[in-house]
Amino acid sequence: MKDRMNNDIRNLAIIAHVDHGKTTLVDALLKQGRVFRDHQQVGELIMDTNPLERERGITILAKNASVSYRGVKINIIDTPGHADFSGEVERVMNMADGCLLLVDAVDGPMPQTTYVLRQALRQNVAPIVVINKIDRPEARPQDVLGLVQDLFLDLATDADQLDFPVLYTSARQGYATTDPNRSGTDMQPLFDTILDEVPPPAGDPDEPLQMLVAALDYDNYLGQVAVGRVTGGALRARDNVALLDRDGEASHHSLEHIFVFHGMERVEVSEANAGDIAAVTGPEGVAIGDTIASAEEPQALPTIDIQEPTVRMTFGVSTSPFVGREGGRCTSRNLHERLIRELRTNVSLRVETTESPDIFVVAGRGELHLSILVETMRREGYEFQVSRPVPVTKRIDGRLHEPYEILSINTREEYVGVLTEYLSGHLAQMLDMRYGENGYVHMEYLIPTRGLIGFNAFFLRTTRGDGVKNSSFASYEPMQGEIKTQRGGALVASEGGPAVTYGLLNAQRRGDTFIDPGTPVYEGMVVGSRRQEGDIEINVCREKKLTNMRSSTADVAERLNATMRMSLEETLEFISDDELVEVTPENLRIRKMLLSAHDRKRQRRDGARSRD
Repeated sequence: MKDRMNNDIRNLAIIAHVDHGKTTLVDALLKQGRVFRDHQQVGELIMDTNPLERERGITILAKNASVSYRGVKINIIDTPGHADFSGEVERVMNMADGCLLLVDAVDGPMPQTTYVLRQALRQNVAPIVVINKIDRPEARPQDVLGLVQDLFLDLATDADQLDFPVLYTSARQGYATTDPNRSGTDMQPLFDTILDEVPPPAGDPDEPLQMLVAALDYDNYLGQVAVGRVTGGALRARDNVALLDRDGEASHHSLEHIFVFHGMERVEVSEANAGDIAAVTGPEGVAIGDTIASAEEPQALPTIDIQEPTVRMTFGVSTSPFVGREGGRCTSRNLHERLIRELRTNVSLRVETTESPDIFVVAGRGELHLSILVETMRREGYEFQVSRPVPVTKRIDGRLHEPYEILSINTREEYVGVLTEYLSGHLAQMLDMRYGENGYVHMEYLIPTRGLIGFNAFFLRTTRGDGVKNSSFASYEPMQGEIKTQRGGALVASEGGPAVTYGLLNAQRRGDTFIDPGTPVYEGMVVGSRRQEGDIEINVCREKKLTNMRSSTADVAERLNATMRMSLEETLEFISDDELVEVTPENLRIRKMLLSAHDRKRQRRDGARSRD
């Protein structure tokens, strides 16, 4: 039987690069779609409900909402724009029949734009191009449109995909228009285009039930919640269903609650039909990629294919002398349960056990992907320690391969020399270099992932914030060459206790310090860095000895230099292979793997003997 079309529904994914205005556009659609009550104070960045999303200004988790326009329900799927969270894009794209490709009217298509558009076209969704921020003085919408057309020529899998509608918007001012030279008044042109260009979802409500689980949530009262699009049949409360996993194994469950999306909320209904996006409770042990099917005629849908992770690091139980002081979850069981729970919703993540029951290897799409997990766990009260991120390697035809990425940089011409020197030492190969207006240069490189570890902090320092960089996975290539390290030595505490001004003054004669007077330290804790290679053990707890002698200058006071403050990402980029980051709800501390100076000396001695 031919699928029937549900003309009362449109399923739409919104995809874009970081900071191209996607979340602001969703705000405008929700507000003008009459989702909220009159005079209701909703603020901005409505879909960024995660505190980390608001702090960092990026979308991390894909989310669902809906608006009604001319009697049609438009299900909106908001997707992340950063390459490290592209697994979120892969798993939700199958729920959509159309997509809004949002492109900045100044920056144009970026590397992640290419990635998300490729995912959309592979799913054969109908694209609508939206060129945003046309209200900016430096906007160049016609040039950007030409770049978008070139991108479609490279990625289109069907000739029909080259015939796409184009709209111009200012999401911040809340309008869309078909003419970039004329300002609009509201989002009505965009709503009309969605209804006209996005096909209604296909699916026969009389066929056997099929729903592919694309997202998971958890409710303290209802338990696990599975979210997906009903491909065929209908979901009905209290019906018995079959849950088919990736291997085709079936288990039977009863549907307890069924929800559909209305605005930002989930509304409970007794039935959800083919074409709608629904959330259900009842099935236990459900995973992303499973199929909820008819109990009488269970048929599995093609599962979701997620690209493999490229960066890994170890998560271990904290062995710090301060363990248990600042957090309540610090055991191996706490850590293992939390990581396994993360696997249920974070489809791009991999967790492996090691020979030690206290250490786990966690792999993800990039440094940011893993650091967001670390930051989330510390805010939940966990104490643990993590290692430096390293690339995930593979052995192909007997040769070791590593992941390579396409790095795109836009910055001022004056920084090109120092960036080129750094990247050449990190095995980067220049692919393209273009000079633009106002003294800015666009550069593209092919670089191994290990060459990018630590680059973010260097880039920010070098360009003083006057530049944008982005990267996306390219391929696995044979590993070759050594990376030039920029890291010098470390200042390591030789004794424990509270740090004092006199001890820190002595430390600052050797390098830069990370801590303030009064900060508790322990032996083996890294309290600073130095430009020269080699670690120095220093006693920052040492107080000045008092005598009855006075100098003629009356002990002119020395002042401490400013303390170096590093974010979590900068800390992970800074540490060397023999160091760890101790993570607690209150602090980030850098420490040596071996805290005892005697143990470290013996390890170096044994290593030298083994090399001889």
